[in-house]
This record gives sequence, structure tokens and C-alpha cells, in this order.
Amino acid sequence: MSDGAGEIPGAGPAGERPPHRRPRRGRSPFPQRAPGPQAGGGATYAALDLGTNNCRLLVARPTADGFRVVDAFSRIIRLGEGVSATGRINDAAIARAVSALSVCRDKLRNRGVTRARLIATEACRAAANGDEFRARVLEETGLDLEVIDRETEASLAATGCTPLIDPEAEGVLLFDIGGGSSELVRLSRSAAACRNGPPKPNIAGWTSLAHGVVTLAERHGGIDVSRATYEAMVDEITAMLAPFAAEHGEDCSNGIHMLGTSGTVTTIAGVHLNLPRYDRNRVDGCWMSEQEISTVMDRLLAMSYQDRVASPCIGAERADLVLAGCAILEAIRRAFPCRRLRVADRGLREGMLVEMMRADGVWDGAGHAAS
Repeated sequence: MSDGAGEIPGAGPAGERPPHRRPRRGRSPFPQRAPGPQAGGGATYAALDLGTNNCRLLVARPTADGFRVVDAFSRIIRLGEGVSATGRINDAAIARAVSALSVCRDKLRNRGVTRARLIATEACRAAANGDEFRARVLEETGLDLEVIDRETEASLAATGCTPLIDPEAEGVLLFDIGGGSSELVRLSRSAAACRNGPPKPNIAGWTSLAHGVVTLAERHGGIDVSRATYEAMVDEITAMLAPFAAEHGEDCSNGIHMLGTSGTVTTIAGVHLNLPRYDRNRVDGCWMSEQEISTVMDRLLAMSYQDRVASPCIGAERADLVLAGCAILEAIRRAFPCRRLRVADRGLREGMLVEMMRADGVWDGAGHAAS
């Protein structure tokens, strides 16, 4: 799916780093700490998210109350392919990742990036050779990946998506269906954006499930998915959700809406809108009702694998994963029966950008951010 340039606000707190070892060879040429008090002026920021399924990059510059995207990159690499079965990242996946990360390195250099955060998520957390992989990435690309924990992942997703919360809502259930894990965050009403940048998320609770679209599809199959197989996937996720739903599900009422970020939910929105090709500008921020979501998911279940491949908003790269994503979403919907869903084509990268800019004080005074 393509990324569009534009101004995107967001906000949020930083999480703590997990106890992963750092690669010892080489050194990243891109500063990952605050470059100094002048950061708000001519600084160019970058956020890279190396997930279980995708490699994504945003390069942006601050504006008065958010940031303006000046470059973007997204490629499906399936880094976590087979990790749930073997416990290791395989050679083909490493090659795909290094190729994509080399493109990202070139974009960072060409755009004159002055500060970056480069994260890796579930595949690197779970793989026995995760540190070895990161050392190879550092040696071959100069990019020093930071493996974040699940709590940080949930916080960053909330940070990136907070601007899409309905300001009249009593609260929000945010979900991020990833390749190797899925995060849910219960957000209370946030304060409005003020002079120090976009609103910060008010996190009331969060959880992370050890399943995403890649791991679930590998367990149950993603090419030929019967209704029985689909319901088995839903049941598996429902059981994993039960403790969080018991604590936060009962207050899901008319005043609370869902906010979804992931390839699954943006695909569903694209199919709902009957887009001839994926269009971020139409998907990001769109609303869907309960019935509209159900209609699309029934439509996807009725499709053959070839039909899904032919769909302009799914394609060959997602055709074997989209029904696993729908099963995760269906389990979330049954646990949290909200009437409305807002779709976000944004998340971790936007969260990282806002956190770096906020830490550098780019919004501390009116008019201090560059446009």
C-alpha cells in the first residue's frame, strides 16, 4: 500500500527499551538522540518500522502543530515467515529485509535526515537469531535497529493515531493487527491539541496478543479458508482476548468507538470504498459502521484466493493473510461491540516522529516549528 505525503499530527509518551543486546559492528550514521536546541528549525526526522510483514519508513519535517511528510517507503518483506515454526529468521527473509533497508538508508541520506528512530518488532523479538540479523543489517546498511517491547509498540500506535479520535467520544478502543503480534489499547478522552503539539494519548489499559496475520495464517492456512477454519481462528483469538475484555469490554457503549490501524483494516476500508486502487487519502480517517464491516468481511470470506489476488486493495502479497486479519478483527468486535470504527493508515512511524519532535521541543513555543 502506498504512503501519501501530507501533514499528519500525533502525540505520545516514549516507552522503555527492552534488554536486547546491541550489535557491536559498525555505527549508524544517523543520529538517534536529540541533535540540539535548534532541532525545531531545519531538522529532518525519520521513523522506520521493521515489522514481521512490512518494512516502512517516513521522513518528515515539523510544522506548527504536527509534521509534513517529505518521503515515504513501504515494502512487504515477510521477515517473520516461518519464525513461529523454526524460531529463526530464514536466509530469504533476511535478504529481503536487507534489500528494503538499503533503500531506506539511501532515502535517509538523500533527504539529509538529522535524527532518526529505527525500530524492529515481533519477528526480531521472537527469533533466536534476532541479534545476529541486526548485526548483519548494521554491517551491510549502517542502520542500527532498536528492538522495542510490546508495551512500547502499543504506546507508539496510540501516539500515532490519537489525532483520529472523535473529540466527542467518551473513549476509544485502539487495535493494531500486526504480522506477528496484535496490540489493543483502551484510551480515555484526551485533551485537545495545544501549543506544544498534537494531543497525547490517555492510556487506560493495553494488552498484546502473540498472534498477528502471519502467525495465524501459518497456523491455520491462508489460501483456502473455509468458514469452519475462519471460526477456529476467531475462537483462538477470542480466548487470548478474554482477560482484557473482562476488564475493559463491559464499558464499550455508544460513547466509545474503535480505531483500527493495520493492513487488515485499511484493506477492509479500501474494499468497502470500492477503490480501483488503494488511496491513502480516502482511507485514512474514514468511518465504517458495524454493518459495513460485516458486509466486507462476508464478501472477503466468499472470495476465492484468486479473487483476493485480483482485488486492487488486496493483491498477491496480502491475499493469503487478509482472512487471518479479518478473524482477529472479528474476535475484537465480538469482545468490544462498538457501533463505529475509524480507520487509520498511520501508527508506529507517526508515533515515533511525534515523540522525537516533542522531545526536541519543536512545539514548545508558537511559531518555532518549520513548515
